[in-house]
Amino acid sequence: MFCHLNRLHRWLTRWILSLVCVSMVHAQAQWDLMQLDGRDYVSLTSLKAFYNFPSMKREGNNLTLEGKNLIFKLKVGDQEVTLNGVKFICTYPVIESGGKIGISRIDLTKLIDPVLRPSYIPNAGNFRTVVIDAGHGGKDSGAVNAYNTEKAYNLRVAQELKTLLTAKGFKCVMTRSSDIYLTLQERVELANALKESAIFISIHFNAGGRAARGVETFTLSPQGVAHYGQGVKSTDFQARNGNLNDSANVALATAVHSQVIRNIGKENTFDRGIKRARYSVLTGVKHPAILVEGGFMSHPYEARLIENPKYLSAVARGISDAVTLYQKAVSYRKPAATKP
Repeated sequence: MFCHLNRLHRWLTRWILSLVCVSMVHAQAQWDLMQLDGRDYVSLTSLKAFYNFPSMKREGNNLTLEGKNLIFKLKVGDQEVTLNGVKFICTYPVIESGGKIGISRIDLTKLIDPVLRPSYIPNAGNFRTVVIDAGHGGKDSGAVNAYNTEKAYNLRVAQELKTLLTAKGFKCVMTRSSDIYLTLQERVELANALKESAIFISIHFNAGGRAARGVETFTLSPQGVAHYGQGVKSTDFQARNGNLNDSANVALATAVHSQVIRNIGKENTFDRGIKRARYSVLTGVKHPAILVEGGFMSHPYEARLIENPKYLSAVARGISDAVTLYQKAVSYRKPAATKP
C-alpha cells in the first residue's frame, strides 16, 4: 500500500500548463481592494480577472475558481483554501462584506500568488545544491514513542533522500550524517556558509495528542504574520534572513507537501496543510527553506506506519520528486510568440 505513485509527470505537466493560464493576465485587470478591521482584502471577482480564471461558482459559502488546469477552492469564514487539492492555511479567514467576497491581501501576495505564478519568482531555479537537515540528534531525541525516536526516523529519511537526489545530479549537504547533536544555530551557519545557490529542507516527525495525525509543511511567516496558532507580536514585523525568499519558500513547500502526500497515499495520512511559522532554522537560513513534518509518532495508527521502512522511503521519494518539480516550475518561462 506504500507503492510509489507514478503521477509526477502528469502533476508536473498540469502545474507547468497552469502557468501559461495565469501568466496571461489582462493588462487592464486591477485588484479591487476592500478593508475590514484595518486590513486589506482583494475581492474574488478582481482576483478572477487578474489571474484569468474562466469561471467562478458559489454553493452556499463554498466558492470555486476554475481554469483548464487549475482549481482554487475557498470558503467564506474559513482560513483553509486549496489549490489543485493542496491545502493552505491562510492567516485570515475569507470574508464577505458589502456584497463582495475577499481574501486578505497578505495571504494572496505571500501565499497564493507564488503558487499561481512560480515562474515570476526571480532566479529561484538556479540551484544544484540541497541542504538536508535531519532534525534533532545526539542528546536531543525529539519525539519518542514505543517504537523509536524521531531523531532516528529523521536521519533515515535524510540518508535515503541524499541517495535519491545525488542520483539526479544534485549536490547534497547533510547537516548531520550520524547520531550527533547540533544546535539550531549550527545548522543555520552550515547552510549559510555555502556560497552557491541552494535550498534547505528540514525533516521532522510530529507529536501531539493521540488524535492528532497527518502531514504538514512549514514556511517562514512573512513580516507581519504570526507564528502558526499565535497572535501577532511586535517582533513578527522584523525582517528575517528567510523573508528574502518568502515566495520561493511557499513554492518549494507546495511541491514537497503535495508529493509527500501523494507518495504516502491519501488513504494512509491526513493533509494538515501548508502553514507559516517562525522556527529558528527558517528565520535564519538565507536560502529558500522549509520544514516538513512527515506524520505523528504519537498517533497509534501513524506510529505503526512510520515504523515501516516503506513509509519512510515514501517520504524520501516524495521530497526527491518535489525538488525536481519545484526547480522546473520556478524555471519555467513562457515561450516567446513565434512570427507567422
